[in-house]
Order: sequence, then structure tokens, then C-alpha cells
Amino acid sequence: MGYKSDIEIAQATEMLPINKIVDELGIDDKYVEQYGKYKAKIDYNYLKDHAADKDGKLILVTAINPTPAGEGKTTTTVGLADGMRKIGKKVVVALREPSLGPVFGVKGGAAGGGYAQVVPMEDINLHFTGDFHAIGAANNLLAAMIDNHIYQGNKLGIDPRRITWHRCVDMNDRQLRFLVDGMGGPTNGVPREDAYDITVASEIMAVLCLASDITDLKARLGRLVVGYTYDKKPVTASQLNAQGAMAALLKDALKPNLVQTLEHTPAFVHGGPFANIAHGCNSVTATRLAMKLGDYCVTEAGFGADLGAEKFLDIKCRMAGLTPDAVVVVATVRALKHHGGVAKADLNEENLEALEKGLPNLLQHVDNMKNVYKLPCVVAINAFPTDTKAELDLVERKCKELGVNVALSEVWAKGGEGGIALAEEVVRLCEEPNNFSFSYDVNDSIEKKLEDIVKNVYHGDGVILTDAAKKQAQQLTELGFGNMPICMAKTQYSFSDNQKLLGAPKGFMVTVRNLKVSAGAGFIVALTGDIMTMPGLPPVPAAEKIDVDADGKITGLF
Repeated sequence: MGYKSDIEIAQATEMLPINKIVDELGIDDKYVEQYGKYKAKIDYNYLKDHAADKDGKLILVTAINPTPAGEGKTTTTVGLADGMRKIGKKVVVALREPSLGPVFGVKGGAAGGGYAQVVPMEDINLHFTGDFHAIGAANNLLAAMIDNHIYQGNKLGIDPRRITWHRCVDMNDRQLRFLVDGMGGPTNGVPREDAYDITVASEIMAVLCLASDITDLKARLGRLVVGYTYDKKPVTASQLNAQGAMAALLKDALKPNLVQTLEHTPAFVHGGPFANIAHGCNSVTATRLAMKLGDYCVTEAGFGADLGAEKFLDIKCRMAGLTPDAVVVVATVRALKHHGGVAKADLNEENLEALEKGLPNLLQHVDNMKNVYKLPCVVAINAFPTDTKAELDLVERKCKELGVNVALSEVWAKGGEGGIALAEEVVRLCEEPNNFSFSYDVNDSIEKKLEDIVKNVYHGDGVILTDAAKKQAQQLTELGFGNMPICMAKTQYSFSDNQKLLGAPKGFMVTVRNLKVSAGAGFIVALTGDIMTMPGLPPVPAAEKIDVDADGKITGLF
């Protein structure tokens, strides 16, 4: 059998019409808005009308720190759900929507891979149902209203040098990181320094993913801090009367999108904040709908467990009152060898020494899930044909020493069939006692919370705040924002803020250079190291390989 690409596998699959998936879930037609034949939006009011219905179990899929070797977290999430369905469980997937930045940049799409994908993968990876465009429009409407307010006389006294609200575009475009706009004379606005973020780093994305309904959305939009006055008082979107129009742009984007896996398991794909610069989880409404409609909800959080899982647990679960029933930590033998110092070209060779050296990365993530968050946990080894028995045995032995089982996941090659062993272990874990706790007390000072994340989750020695960050921490506390959770913006490649420190480094400090309140989302963003909110394209962007033929068939997406 010849090798098939992800897009070829997806295009060869016969999807069920989305109304069949809706019928299987038992959703009344009044909650359903179809977007063509294979996609639908489900009204979040279903949650209000079915509040008394029992919630299903919540399973979080996370991973080791990502490497160029790949971990297959979304693939495992999808394959696990298909595997659970194969053993007779009613399960619903809840994933994030992919950003166009990675699709056209380095990483490619984010709809899973091989025989464990959500479809239609081309739609999901491109415009999908237009949610990200709506988020970008709402973000940029607010930016336009800020500058117009200043141009029209600046009644609020906004200091143009202290505007914190950036414009956004869902593309990797380093040229837009810093710019000067409003040029060309008095009729063209007020000249000032400005900046763009990628849409998935916009606070509107976080607000959409954390809002429970349109009323909550509007209230959160009104609380957005857009900048400061000349006397350093915060200015909010509600002072500009922007929240109503922004909510109008977002009213459909707020409704979760329903699609299916290759094996027709129902899947919600909704919201898409990055986990290295934002909070890294799909929407609360999509997760809640999946829990209402299935006996099990399988969801994932971006990048390694130090970022996505930490934010899922410390921010999303805290805000939404969710308690996970089990955690899956995904790893590959190849990626662990990379953490052990092996070059990408040599990862196919058996190397037990490098594997042993890289294993502490996995073990530290597992230890965090078990002993910091106190959650039942299983390790899923995403299988590659080059893995040897000796390598797999070594991983299993080391995990067993921590009291954690290992399941081989072969979902990329075999779909749900290859996820049965993992599915059975996850179902068993869901019945275990659960003493879920957070990694920090939200009522502690900003500095203490930062320190706790670094010490408890990253296993570093502590945190260093630059003079600017110290001042910001004091100001944010004085303004009444001190008791919010922390959203760390940090490299995804390392537990530390230095992407070159692989494995499980010790003896490091994390430097916080900037603290910013996301008052609508309800958290404080801490920027560490050289993390940027607008990525750039690589030397050879994935966009160069994407094409569409005369029949409208897309190629090159992966």
C-alpha cells in the first residue's frame, strides 16, 4: 500500500451529512444552523435549556514539549475518541480551530493526521465557518474606534503613547509587528506607533472562548482595557460604546461548530487561542456541549502540558468550574530522543542512551499531572514504525516507576482500532478518585502566582521581574486586577523561557518582561523571554506547496 498524505486520506473518506451526526446526538433542529452539507453551528442556548442533564466525563489530552519530531496530540485526541466509540462509548470530541498562520507557515493544519482526523479538513484548516474573520473584524473595529475617538477630539483623554490595543490579522506577518500609522496629514488620523498581533493572540479570541452566552460576551467585551489616559487611568471598550457592535459581529462566531471524525464521531471545533501566547484551549461552550451530549468529552490543550494543560487547568477549569476526570500525556520515542540531544536526521536509529536522557521531559509532565494537579494520568506513546521494542519497554518501565501506565497509540495508521488499548485505560482512569487542585492560589499576589507556576510546573528556581514588570504588577494590583489567574506567554519548546534548554532543565530562573491585563478574558498575561505575539514565516512557507485545481480540489494541505 502506497503512502497517502493526510489530505488524500481525508478526501477519500465518505463523510456523513451533518444532519445525521446531529440526529445521532439527539439535538433538536431549533438549535442547529447548517453551513453547507458537512458543517453546522449549534446554539449555545442548548446548554441553558438542558442545564439539568447529566454531564459526561472530561478527558484532557496534552503532551511533552513539542519538537520538530512531532507528538501527534490532535491525532491522538481524535483517535482516542474513535477508539472509545469502538468499545461502545458515547463520546464527543472538542478541539480548537486551526489558525491560518501555521497552516501557511511551518506547522501545517491542525485537524489530526493519518486515519485520525476531523473532516472536512480543508474547510477546518482554511476559512471554516468564518469565526476567525469575525474575531479579527471585532478586534479591528475596536482599534478603529479608539483612533477615531482621538481624532474627533479625544474626550476621554486617551494617551496615544499608552494604547495597549493592537490591530490583528490571522497570518504570520512579521512586517506588521511594529509600525507607525495615521500618516499623511490631519485628515488621515493622528500619527502614532502601532502594532499587529496574530488573531489567535487577540483578547477577543480569549473572550469568545471563555464567554458563556451573548450577555456574558457583551459584558466581557465592555471590560476590555484598550489603553490609558494621560493621568494613567485605564480606558475600556465600554467607555467607547464599542461592545454592542463588537458583539453583533461575534453573535454567530459564539456558536460552536459541529463536524465529524473520519469514523463519524461527533466533533466540536471551536475557538483557537495559541497556547504559547494565549490560553490555548477551545471554547468553554464547545466543551460544555460535548459533555452534555456525550458520556465522555475528549478535548486537547495546545503545545506541552507546561503551557496548554497548565492554562486549561488553572484558567479554563477554574473559570468554568470544570473538573477533568483523566489526563492523557502524548509522547513519541522520536521526540524524546530529540530531547535527549539527537539530531532530527538520526531519530530513526535506536538510541536507548538518548531516550533515557530525554525521558525526564515526559516524566516531569506526568509528575505535574499526578502530583501538582492530582489527576489520574496515562501516557500515550504515539507509535512510529521506527520505534524498537527496547525503546518502548524503556518508556514503559520509567512511567511504571511513577505509577502511571503506558498505552501504545496506533491511531495514525489504524484509526480508532489503533486507539482501543488507550481508550480502555482512559475509561478505567475516569472511575478513579480525583482530588483535582490548582498549581497556585488565585488570591495570592501576582508575583507569588508567577513564582508558583515557575516552581511547581516548570521546576525552575524562581521568577525575575524586570523593572517595567515590577511597576506593572504594582499598577495592576492597585487597579484591582491582582486576583486574576496568570496566562504565561512562553516558548513552547522548553520548560524554561529559553527554547534551547530541552529535557527537564534545573537551576533556571524565568524572566517576566511585561505584564498586561486582559480584563475581558479575566487574566493577566505575563510575557517571558523573547516570545512574540506576531509570528513570522519560515524560509520556505507551507503556503508555497498549497494549490487548487480546476475542479476546486485542494492539494498540499497537511
